[in-house]
Amino acid sequence: MELQKEITITVQVNGRPVTAVVAPEESLLEFVRNRAGVTDVKCGCNKGDCGTCTLVLEGQPVKSCLVLAAQANNKEVWTVRGMAADPLMQALQESFATHGAVQCGFCTPGMLVAARSFLAHHQQPDREAIKEALSGNLCRCTGYKKIVDAVAAVAASQASARD
Repeated sequence: MELQKEITITVQVNGRPVTAVVAPEESLLEFVRNRAGVTDVKCGCNKGDCGTCTLVLEGQPVKSCLVLAAQANNKEVWTVRGMAADPLMQALQESFATHGAVQCGFCTPGMLVAARSFLAHHQQPDREAIKEALSGNLCRCTGYKKIVDAVAAVAASQASARD
């Protein structure tokens, strides 16, 4: 049995096409950090447990350490930095700062991406729904209350803006 050889892929990373030759086992996390030079996506556990590497692939949040780079060929990827101009992401970043939801900051990019993806599809979530949505992202510093407070505040401001 012959092993599959390296392949050339192109991935839209934060709106910019990145083409590279990748090994079949290269993860999307490795591709984004090492090939595209986008280091706001962090490598935590590298086995899908912590959520630190969460980014948006074709509109869905994914743990990029669990996705092969080749699976993202001809697809679109967004990271927290790529979404900097997005009003919802801006509101979340401000809320995280205001509520003290950022301590060491290592989990923050993945947490923000997960929160933004959730709030984009859930108009008036309660605290339990927010906790559930963020449950795949681990934080060792804040104890989660401040993170949930920050996301809940943005959800509440969105709801009042619609009223």
